[in-house]
Amino acid sequence: MSNNKNLSFESKCVHAGIGEYEFGPVVPPIYQTSTFKFENVEQGGKLFKGEASGYIYTRIGNPTIEAMENAVAELEGGYKALGCASGMAAIHTTFVTLLKNGDHAIVSKSVYGPTATLAKDVLSKFGIEVSFAETSDLEEVRSMMKSNTKVIYVETPGNPTLSTTDLKAVSEIAHQNGAKLVVDNTFMSPALQRPLEFGADVVVHSMTKFLNGHADVVAGIIVTKDEQSYKEHRKMLNQIGGTIDPFNSFLVHRGLKTLSIRMKKHSENAMKIAEYLENHPKVKWVRYPGLKSFPFYELAQKQQNGAGGMISFELKGGLSAGIKMMNSVKLAQLAVSLGGVETLIQHPATMTHASMGKEARQSAGITDGLVRLSVGIENVDELIADLEQSMS
Repeated sequence: MSNNKNLSFESKCVHAGIGEYEFGPVVPPIYQTSTFKFENVEQGGKLFKGEASGYIYTRIGNPTIEAMENAVAELEGGYKALGCASGMAAIHTTFVTLLKNGDHAIVSKSVYGPTATLAKDVLSKFGIEVSFAETSDLEEVRSMMKSNTKVIYVETPGNPTLSTTDLKAVSEIAHQNGAKLVVDNTFMSPALQRPLEFGADVVVHSMTKFLNGHADVVAGIIVTKDEQSYKEHRKMLNQIGGTIDPFNSFLVHRGLKTLSIRMKKHSENAMKIAEYLENHPKVKWVRYPGLKSFPFYELAQKQQNGAGGMISFELKGGLSAGIKMMNSVKLAQLAVSLGGVETLIQHPATMTHASMGKEARQSAGITDGLVRLSVGIENVDELIADLEQSMS
């Protein structure tokens, strides 16, 4: 990893995480094995005590998985990373590593629906109190801090409203009160935003999305900023068992090689589509970080290296017009998830954020008419023509 530190981000995408392997392969091999043979009893004992380096069992570590983890850690500017079986496994592991019975956490109102449900319905079973804040409003965050607040969990830009939180400022609020800042960076990827540079303690991703980029993997990752944090998360992940497998790690690592060029194309296409939607007579409003009308435009310019591929908008006809449109697309596909090379359109209120409940959605600004568009890398004129026909 250290050999790459002076490389550009584009070059790091191609070379990060790759070590030396038997027979000299250019890409890390898939070590599709559950367990590893010891040289002798003494070496096995040392591995279990942490006195020797090597591999024991794939839930605990595997060369293919480690290569991918090192690549993501390098791209995010972290110490080390932990591959998980899904984004939710990464989020769950992080919460239970950093929180215990009697602790309090603050979570962004505009987050992925199952994250809100996990925080509200699952953590409460174990005596962890959660408050939901509009984390873009720093005064609201400050007012919710308590003596037992141990975590501020931020998704920025938020899913699906694109509400944007000032990472540097919110990290200062957390650290002044002895809390950790955890940031879900799924919408941006390290190509466009690196939260650790702004003071975050832990970064999580659903690697299903932009990091893999091809809609053929379900995976998550936790990126830690120091050795102590890594050891704590690794111990918890090994016990919970929500670890990624070698084959999915291989696919994600392959996807990372084109991350930089994909994110540029996603952003370029999305900007053109956002401008088209903003000027369309049937569109009520559009939210996209690249538009000057975006409420957090200046902040996005400051902490992001691009506007990304995610757009939220609502048609003037509200929910019924949105449903008609979503049922009429031909090139874009009606499906949940995001961040793949293909354009996907979906309805958060009845799909990804249905589990939150109407009251929580309204509080987060997720209207019934909101349509979420994950812009792919297809020809942008053909995407615009598809949206035009779907609205007419």
